[in-house]
Order: sequence, then C-alpha cells, then structure tokens
Amino acid sequence: MKNKLPFVFSNFAMTADGKIAFASDSFVPFGSARDREHMMELRATADAVICGATTVEVTETILGTGGEKFRKQRLKNGLPELPLRVVVSGSGSIDPNANIFKKRFSPVIVLTADQIPKAKLKLLRALADEVKVCGAHEINFRAALRWLNEKWSVKRLLCEGGGQLHDALIRADLVDELHLTVCPTIFGGRNAPTIADGKGIGCLIDAKRFELTSCKHIGDEVFTVWRRAAQK
Repeated sequence: MKNKLPFVFSNFAMTADGKIAFASDSFVPFGSARDREHMMELRATADAVICGATTVEVTETILGTGGEKFRKQRLKNGLPELPLRVVVSGSGSIDPNANIFKKRFSPVIVLTADQIPKAKLKLLRALADEVKVCGAHEINFRAALRWLNEKWSVKRLLCEGGGQLHDALIRADLVDELHLTVCPTIFGGRNAPTIADGKGIGCLIDAKRFELTSCKHIGDEVFTVWRRAAQK
C-alpha cells in the first residue's frame, strides 16, 4: 500500500540508571554476549536498520548481520540476506570516513534536511547509495518513513539509536515496539545520553505511554519488550 508507515521497533542496552553511554560520548560495549546476540536476532527480522550519525561514528558500526547464522535466519524469515542501512544526519555532519561507507555489502541511505549545505549534500551523494531530503530545518520522519516503505519496501524498521533520533521518532508517534535490556551497571552523569534525548516532552499529559509485554531475567540482565499503548 502506498504511503504506509513501516513497523518501527527499537533496541537499546541501558544501565540500571537509564544511560546508554558515558557523558563523554565515548562508547564502550557494556551488554553481555547474550545481549549482543539479541541485537543480531532483532536485525534478522528487519528490512532496514536506522541509526543517527553520531551513533554510527562513535560505535563504528557497519550495521551488518552478525554472520552466516543470522544471514540464514533472514532468509528463513523471508527477507533479503542483508538489511538496508539508514543513517540520519539532518545537518550532513557525518564523518565521510565512517566505517559504514567503507563496507559496501548492502545499500546505505542517508536521511537529511534541506538545511544541509550544498557541499555536504554533494559529498554524501558520492558516498551513499541514496540521499533523501525530508523536511526544511529538521527531518520530517513521518514522510521519510513513508518514502522508505514506498521506495525501498521497508515494512519493518529497527532503530538502534542514538537518543536524539529515538526521541524524535517517539515524539512523532512512530515507535511501535521497544526492546530494552537493563544491565547491572551504573554510569551516572547528568549529561550521559539516554534512550530519548533531544527536545523531549514538556508535560505529563503529552507523555508517550508504552505497555510491558515481556520481561525475562537472563544472567544479570533483564530483557524487556514494550508496546506502544493505545491512545485513550
């Protein structure tokens, strides 16, 4: 169906105090081997994986499948062997030397806004398989996701961060399901990123509600799944 929105689900490992990285933005993996496997299992169910530019740079991720086991799982799920990779960079500030541009195993799409300088837009178009401008001063994610569905047949979109991208998706009522792994660690720091940074929501009546649908205690971690609650 034209203009249909993909099903959006997110995946984060977070500390017991709700942080996803240190305040310095330096990235050190803190989830268990089971959590990393869980991440790859979720990727194996997605048509595309989306990340913000900072997340792509700091984590050096290439948004791959995790190996032959998960490529086979994708095929079993009726999906292409490799996922579409989507990077969000509203200002076009992403590092052109980021690893994701060096590994050409599946298409890389960049979502940006009309505010991007022409020189950066030209550079990104040389690096990515496609650059889509959606919105004037900031990205119109609803329009961008409809485009991903229509142009690239994205029916299931997995968001892996960071907090500003996820905040924008949540505020736009685009996140349908949230996978949260709570790890036995505390980072602290008022400026340490969380799963929903950015503009945020100003009052309780406008807060986005999710319902807990699954909770599993594995080792020292708690794996939870939340579904967007129906509006009352």
